[in-house]
Amino acid sequence: MKKVVNFFKNGNLIVQIVIGMVLGILLALISKEAAVSVGILGSIFVGALKAIAPILIFILVIVAIATKPVNVKTDIKPILVMYFAGMFLAAFASVAASFMFPTHLALVDIDPYMSAAAAPVKVQDVIKNVILNMIDNPVHALSSANFIGVLTWGVGIGIALHHGSTKATKEILKDVNHSALKLVRFVISLAPFGIFGIMAETFAATGFSSLLSYGRLLLVLVGTMLFVAFIINPLIMYIKSRRNPYPLLFVCLKESAITAFFTRSSAANTPINLELCKKMGLNQDTYSVSIPLGSVINMSGAAVTVTVFALSTAYTLNIEVSIASALVLCIISALAACGTSGVAGGSLLLIPLACSLFDISGDVAMQVVAIGFLIGVVQDSVETALNSSTDVMFTAAASQNPPNLKLEEID
Repeated sequence: MKKVVNFFKNGNLIVQIVIGMVLGILLALISKEAAVSVGILGSIFVGALKAIAPILIFILVIVAIATKPVNVKTDIKPILVMYFAGMFLAAFASVAASFMFPTHLALVDIDPYMSAAAAPVKVQDVIKNVILNMIDNPVHALSSANFIGVLTWGVGIGIALHHGSTKATKEILKDVNHSALKLVRFVISLAPFGIFGIMAETFAATGFSSLLSYGRLLLVLVGTMLFVAFIINPLIMYIKSRRNPYPLLFVCLKESAITAFFTRSSAANTPINLELCKKMGLNQDTYSVSIPLGSVINMSGAAVTVTVFALSTAYTLNIEVSIASALVLCIISALAACGTSGVAGGSLLLIPLACSLFDISGDVAMQVVAIGFLIGVVQDSVETALNSSTDVMFTAAASQNPPNLKLEEID
């Protein structure tokens, strides 16, 4: 027992997660009833991450701005440029993949089970929602995990404290920040147990039955996301840093993408990304803003999902898609992706928005959303892994001192 405890406390977290994943699958194969019952471990883990994330982001943003020395560059602007370039190119790659491998959907066999009114139908709706979220009551923003509102209030309070607080106040803020990070490290250490519960419950509930019927669609989605992860993102990183991007890419995939894959929530993975940025020695003034901001607006995987589903729907309905309309779809998908909520399945509700470009009715579009939920076990997991790991990659690539990245110190 002592050896088991020591392995948990001092062992490699990634190895522990893999062990949890394998044990979860084995339990699902042995007893589905037992697998479903241990799913509570996954719910507790994801719930803990979601609970601490808004508070942590609120504190980090306030502390980063309030204690920021005068005239210190934070590199936020180039990170934002990389975010939006990545989303547009991801959508463009999705168009190319859909043209090469057109996919048709069995819409008549899928019954819509969600209200079309729940999804935005115009780009203006997305912008309106973003503005309303920005001016949300700060207490409500924290309790409802409205990260746009949390960021807005954090920035505002941080600026006010930066100009009006004393040195002693700033030291107290740093202590609060340090305490919050300690709590986050404890939650992250529970990841193996959470992944065990998630894998057991998911595998017991779905297995692979619902995935086989839409294998071609999954291949297009996952293949495009992998192309974005291993080709497009490294290219963007190289253009910015003029350094080999793959050592950084593999560290981010190992340390960030794996946990994001299983939690299926960019918001829940935010604390893990913040901890990774700290281990890499990045500027806290930069990553304390870019990481939570990225969990809200940097959604390359969502851009892929929205584009591929919209084009597949158009092909199914025999709608001709021109090059011009495809390019417009790229822009709409990139903009709409910014409005994706950082929770499991958040990108699927943006499918009707993209479908509206081809005058596809809301009822039909929501049938496509239903298909998205059927294959969401894989699609949403890969999408979140791409989204969340890219936040760290682009933040590190835009670092003022790339040679000082402590990649070799990360296990």
